[in-house]
Parts: sequence; C-alpha cells; structure tokens
Amino acid sequence: MKRFLLLSLILCLVAGFFYFDLNQYLSLSELKNRLNSWDTVIEDRLWLAASLYFLAYFALASLSLPGAAVLTLAGGALFGLFGGVVLVSFASSMGATAAFLLSRYVFGSTVHKRFAGRLQTINRGMEKDGAFYLFSLRLVPVFPFFVINLLMGLTHIKTWTFYWVSQVGMLLGTIVYVNAGTQLASIQNIGDIASPSLLISFTLLGLMPLIAKKIVNVMQQKKIYKQWKKPNKYDRNLIVLGAGAGGLVSAYIAVAVKAKVTLIEHHKMGGDCLNYGCVPSKALIKSSKLAHLMAHADQYGLQQQQPRFSFRQIMQRIQEVIKQIEPHDSVERYTSLGVEVVEGYARLVDPWTVETKTAEGETTTLTAKNIVLATGAEPIVPPIPGMGDSGYVTSETLWERFLHLDQPPRRLVVLGGGPIGCELAQSFARLGSEVIQVEMDSRLMRREDADVSEFVKQSLHSDGVEVLTNHKALRCERHGEEKILVLQHASREVHVAYDELLCAVGRKPRLQGFGLEALGIVDRMPTNNSVLSTNEFLQTSFPHIYAVGDVVGRFQFTHTAAHQAWYAAVNALFGRFKKFKVDYRVIPWTTFVDPEVARVGLNEQDATEQKIPFEVSRYDLGDLDRAITENAAKGFIKVLTPPGKDKILGVTIVGEHAGELIAEFVLAMKHGLGLNKILGTIHCYPTWNEANKYVAGEWKKAHKPEAILRWLERFHRWNLK
Repeated sequence: MKRFLLLSLILCLVAGFFYFDLNQYLSLSELKNRLNSWDTVIEDRLWLAASLYFLAYFALASLSLPGAAVLTLAGGALFGLFGGVVLVSFASSMGATAAFLLSRYVFGSTVHKRFAGRLQTINRGMEKDGAFYLFSLRLVPVFPFFVINLLMGLTHIKTWTFYWVSQVGMLLGTIVYVNAGTQLASIQNIGDIASPSLLISFTLLGLMPLIAKKIVNVMQQKKIYKQWKKPNKYDRNLIVLGAGAGGLVSAYIAVAVKAKVTLIEHHKMGGDCLNYGCVPSKALIKSSKLAHLMAHADQYGLQQQQPRFSFRQIMQRIQEVIKQIEPHDSVERYTSLGVEVVEGYARLVDPWTVETKTAEGETTTLTAKNIVLATGAEPIVPPIPGMGDSGYVTSETLWERFLHLDQPPRRLVVLGGGPIGCELAQSFARLGSEVIQVEMDSRLMRREDADVSEFVKQSLHSDGVEVLTNHKALRCERHGEEKILVLQHASREVHVAYDELLCAVGRKPRLQGFGLEALGIVDRMPTNNSVLSTNEFLQTSFPHIYAVGDVVGRFQFTHTAAHQAWYAAVNALFGRFKKFKVDYRVIPWTTFVDPEVARVGLNEQDATEQKIPFEVSRYDLGDLDRAITENAAKGFIKVLTPPGKDKILGVTIVGEHAGELIAEFVLAMKHGLGLNKILGTIHCYPTWNEANKYVAGEWKKAHKPEAILRWLERFHRWNLK
C-alpha cells in the first residue's frame, strides 16, 4: 500500500507538470525572455534564488521530467561557471540518486520476484563491474540519464556507489553545458551545444572506463607475475593435468583446433568415472537389479526364484565392462588424435613449467602458454578413531578389495547418505548383504526435496537396507574377530556389528602434490571443503591456468567436467580475442538408485531458500500406462514454474528411466521452451516419455481459462436450439 500511494503521488506530480504545461518554462526562448527578471532576484536575494534553483533541479531530476538541459544552461547564465557547476552537479547527482531510490523502492521487489533468474547474472556483473559500467554511461549524454537512474535502481548496486560515480561521471558534461549557459545569448538551440562532434567526443570518452579496466587488468597481471620470469618461448600451447573427463575433453578440443597439447596422467586414463565411479557402479547396479527381478518374478507372472550367482563373476564382469570402454579414453586413441600423452606425476615448478616424473624415475620438463588443471577428486575419509585399524573401503578401493570374493560381504555398513552411498547400499542389499546405512543428517540425499528423500528411503527399506538417520559415527572397535561401529543417536550410543565398512561420506578435490601450494593457487593446508577457486572464465589466480571438473567442486559430475572443459580450452587458446563465461544455468544430474532420481534446475527447497516464487505441477507415474505394463507404477514428476507462467524453473523426476526422461526438460530449459510446447508435442504411445506430456497437462489444467469455458458452455447450449 505504501508503494502504491507513493507511486500514485509521483504519477500525480508528473501529470500535473504536463497538465499545467510547466514545461513551457523550460524552453530556451522562455529562459532568454526571463533572464533579466531572474538577474534582479539574484542580485537582491542570492541564497534564496540559489536554493529555489537547487530544489527545482532536484525535483526535475528525481521525477525524471524533461528540461534538464535548459535548466543546466540557466545555471551558467544565472550563477556563472563556478556557481552553476556546483549547483547543477550536486542537484543533478542527488536528484538522480532520489530517482534511483524511488525506482528501487517502488519497483525493485516486484521486478526481482518476477525476473529473479535473469537478474542474478546482471547483479553479479554489477557487483564486479558496476562502477565502471555506470561511469561509462554517465560520460555519454546521448543515453538518457533518467533511464539510467531507473534501471540502476533495479540492480543491486550500492546507493553510495551510484551517487559518487554519478557525481564524477556527469561532471564533465555539466561543465560543458553550464559554460555554454554563460554565453546564452549566442545559443539559438540545444543542438549548438550538443553538436555531433561533441557527442562523438563524449562517446569516445565513455570508452575510457573500459580502457581503464583493461589497464587495471594488465597491472594486476604484472603484479601476479612479477616474481616469476616468463619463458621466451613455449613448448606447448596447452598442458593438461589429469585424464578424467575434464582433462580428456580439454585435450580433445585443443588438438581439434590444431594446438600443440600434452596430456599428463599419473594413474589410469579415464579417471575416476571410468575406473571407480560411473562405469563400475552402473555395471554393479545392473547385476543387482537383475537379481532383484529374478527374486520378484511373480510380479510379472513368472515363477520367482532366489538368484544363484558367484559374486566373483559379477565383479569380473564389471572389470570386463571397464575394459570394453577403456579404448575410448586410451593413450592409443588420444595419441592417434595428435595429443602427446605422458604417463607420470606432474608438478608445476613455476606458472608455465610442468615437471613430470615417470614410474621409472625419468624426469621431463615442458613449458606451456596455458595450463588446464583437471586433477579430479578423491573420497573423504573422516577421522573416526579405530577405523583405520579395523579396515574400510571407499568407492574407489572396493572394486579391487571385493574382486576375488565369492560372496558379497555378509554384513555391510555404509557410511553416508548421499548418492554414492544410496546406490551402493541398495545394490549390495539386492545381492544378499545385510546392509545398514548410516547418515548423521536427518534424511538421505539432502540436496533433494524432503519427499524425494523419503521416497528413496522407502525404496532402500523395501530392498532390505536399514537406514539410520540422525546417527553420528563415533569410533570403530574390535572385540576379537568382531568389528563394531559405535554410533551416537540423541544422547545414547548404538553398537553396530559389521564385516565390511564402506565409507561414502563425500568427495574432496585432489589439490595436493601438484605444486599448487607453492604458487599460491591453493592454501598450504586445504580442508575437505577446499576447492580450487576460479572466476567465471574458469581461470585460477594465474589467468593462464584454468581448472575444470571435480577439482573446482561446484558440480562433481562427469558431464559437468566435460561441459567446463570446452570453456577452459577455448578461453585458454583464444581468450586474447574472446572469452566465454561458463554457463551453469541448466545442469542435470541423476542418482541411479531404483527407481532413479533425476534433477535439473531448482527444486522446492532451492526456490524457497532463494525466495523465488513458484508453483508446482505434479504427475504421479502410477497413472502412466507404460509404467503399469512394466509393474513400475511408482514415482512422480514435479515441475516448478513461476506463478501463472509455463516457463520451467526446475524439474525433479523419481521413477524408472528418470535419467532418460529428464533430457526433454533439459532441452526445453536450455532453449527457453515452456510446458505448453511440451504439451503440444506428440509423444509415442505407450512410452515413458508420455509422462512429460502429462505433467505439462497438469499445469494446463490448473491454468484453464474458466471464464472463457463458461461462455463456451453457454454457446454450445445455445447451439443445441
């Protein structure tokens, strides 16, 4: 109501200005006609005249009314160059700031609620470059200042920054116009002042902040590199450390554009995803799902039977799957593409020089114009007393540790309730292990909505996993051959016996051992939460050293690492001409529990935390024909949209094939397609993809035009007569 009343008052004042034709007094001819009478007032009451002039100018600027140019001339004509500049400079800056604050107060919250997503990027830019950008605009009078005032009020630029930049930025233009006012008699029209040559000069002047910014960047780089001596010549255009997804794609892109590139890997090509993560875990999930289907074959009209298998053979199959995919990421393949692949331990001895030691002890040294760090991540092992003595496995070590077991672990404790812990807990439970999953938080998969977490918990429970949330691991004990994990729940201790302990509490960026501490790229004592800090171009503290993948830490997904790799490689090789900001707007991911959980964009808890208004359209897969035929009629799709609009803010899918179903929404979000477009697209029957169309239909039902439908009903009744 306060905003409404204030806006009403402003509109009334503006309307009154035009209704009473007050702008007639702000013409050049009127100023000349009344100049003598004003001179008399100034001679008698200088301070009163100056005060009235200041207030008039302030009101004009704050209400964004026309006539500022003529009033500025009047300042020079009435008060001289010095007095006019002082009055106009402060009145215009303060009036502009008042308009800025009015815009922010009246429209700011509404605009931010409605366009929160779009304004995030603008506000981040304003926080970083707002003063430079505003200064450039203030130096170019061809751009209406009142528009600048109103638009800046919708950003997060600080009020004080807006004021002082406006004060300084408008000063030169103020001096030009006030000085012209001192020669008012010779001026026939405003164009005599704002000549094309003068406007061109101002425009060129407006480029000065950008030039200044470039100079600042050069000076900052000199400061960064001052203690280091650049090589006179480089051996490589690009050196990439790490041959996981991020490193492989970086090297691939570089060699594709004919750059000279070296890829260094100290362990296995393909990184964690191929050797320890995505590939082996999905192979295990498939075997465990087949065992689950055999045990529940009666649900499909078949005779159920307890699956008989050798766990050793399952683990050997996993290794065979890895071997089948290995050629895609092999040394041979990348060498054939033109990449120099070096197997060894890499260390940066200075910002451009990489020293590599092979397993045989040989050392080679190469210099590079640019470097990409793609060193990946490793499992976090919490400092739980006794855990090292009793033994444990991680998502990396379990594949070798369990490779030769004839049976899966009889009693398995899984520490951690994130995606890795949930996937492995369910898989081993389906293969016959007695699994207890321990999570110190109040629920599993904390990044997902509460209803998703509960759905996953129930799915795990139905497969025999005992889920203990709000349980904190205190210590591991051994009593003879018996291993005990001691947990704290509320104020009491809980003892859990186990044969194997799987630690899956998260992953941390692999930062140590590469010389990054000596260069100051990372802290000397990184913690589990430490990540390699980069800017929007994926540059580290050294502009020619980039970082991608899990080491950056924001999204620890293989597909995100590959996505970042394109930006890092292109920026490294062509950044002197054009750099690209990495785009994180549409990042999907899937947790491969059964049923799967897939996400893209915002979920309900994200939107609530970010105070983004939303509504939810939901479709239960229990109604989907294809799901019913496959006895998989469980799960749901949730789509978040702005109130009253079909724009997709985010999607969560829980159900069979969720990882495949999410792709249509990813495409729609990437290209700005709404739910109406999905609803209007033909989907084959009977398929799982129909669910995407049906959830769009749920949105449409909730927004059907009731008034129009009532009139149509009347029309059809009339048409029966």
